[in-house]
Amino acid sequence: MATFALKSFTGLRHSSTDHTTLLSHAPSSLSRSQRRTSLKVTASRASPKLSNRNLRVAVIGGGPAGGAAAETLAQGGIETILIERKMDNCKPCGGAIPLCMVGEFNLPLDIIDRRVTKMKMISPSNIAVDIGRTLKEHEYIGMVRREVLDQYLRERAEKSGATVINGLFLKMDLPEDWDSPYVLHYTEYDGKTGATGQKKTMEVDAVIGADGANSRVAKSIGAGDYDYAIAFQERIRIPDDKMTYYEDLAEMYVGDDVSPDFYGWVFPKCDHVAVGTGTVTHKGDIKKFQLATRNRAKDKILGGKIIRVEAHPIPEHPRPRRLSKRVALVGDAAGYVTKCSGEGIYFAAKSGRMCAEAIVEGSQNGKKMIDESDLRKYLEKWDKTYLPTYRVLDVLQKVFYRSNPAREAFVEMCGDEYVQKMTFDSYLYKRVAPGSPLEDLKLAVNTIGSVFRANALRREIEKLNV
Repeated sequence: MATFALKSFTGLRHSSTDHTTLLSHAPSSLSRSQRRTSLKVTASRASPKLSNRNLRVAVIGGGPAGGAAAETLAQGGIETILIERKMDNCKPCGGAIPLCMVGEFNLPLDIIDRRVTKMKMISPSNIAVDIGRTLKEHEYIGMVRREVLDQYLRERAEKSGATVINGLFLKMDLPEDWDSPYVLHYTEYDGKTGATGQKKTMEVDAVIGADGANSRVAKSIGAGDYDYAIAFQERIRIPDDKMTYYEDLAEMYVGDDVSPDFYGWVFPKCDHVAVGTGTVTHKGDIKKFQLATRNRAKDKILGGKIIRVEAHPIPEHPRPRRLSKRVALVGDAAGYVTKCSGEGIYFAAKSGRMCAEAIVEGSQNGKKMIDESDLRKYLEKWDKTYLPTYRVLDVLQKVFYRSNPAREAFVEMCGDEYVQKMTFDSYLYKRVAPGSPLEDLKLAVNTIGSVFRANALRREIEKLNV
């Protein structure tokens, strides 16, 4: 690839450093007609037109949120730079994606390791309920490896015209006035300067923080803290006959032994299974919970070899502040991981795309400067569309993950076909499935009955332990 020095341009001041920032540039392989130009233009009338250049935006973080954001920006006429430190990142993530994401983000089927059509929800007393009976023939939950998915989205963004830098974002200097640039400080790793890399700076008009739960972009704008879970996962290569069992099956374990406030999982990948768990309330005991998860599944993973161990923080709720002036947070950096299910991949990619669309619209395809009002449209649209889902799942986690009797009731409830249909329709297509008032009433009655039966079971177990 050719390298070039970023040209100076009207409206931005030069960096205070003496060296020139070099970027690797991949010209867009798409024609203007192929680019995403159908977005409704709603730039503020007060926003000035840019002279002799297009709007320049930096995306910090190259996961699903950053990759989706960078692609949308580049296709929309924005000069886009994506900075990612770990190009082979393997986040300890179950890797489940909903069916709608495959079509909505035009994902090739060869990056999906497994198509899960059956799930087992396993209670604290090891009662297993089969889930998936309501799935249609074409429906499935996709299982991906994050290192494969993330790389694909980054490469696609690069093909759309984004510049991808292997670098570590350090900090940024905030603008001195409303139209001054953000000055980013980062270390670039180009394979020539060794492990230490080379310190550089860059000036941009706006920043999208997609740099995960420990976001430095969030810290730079004082976005505030949030509760977070620790996710711990082991990739285990198991014998072929054991792998056949998990060919299209995933398992979820609930109980105080595997997690006091979440669940353990066994999810199939290409040639191995991912076994993991997470917790917010007892982070120091995460390895104990992981051992319990492995023990609960021991007969089915017997003879397996651990090939990789991963751990990472996962946010538990949105940050108090998700934007400031021309900086917005997306994905884990914003706190977009659901309670109860722990889902984050789709919401990361979706938030990245929605934020980028707001920038493209507000800047009239890169021709105008943007301001906070443009980014706030992304936030308002996101909250209106998805916050109800987060609130419902938060309630479910508080009700059903609080004790083993409640978890027993939860697993029993999962055996109901109506519950399965509502759950899968909502999960697979990211829309609120319309319910039946009569079925909802029956479900409420059955849930109460499940709780009573679970408590009776607990009392009988306590008698046996005396």
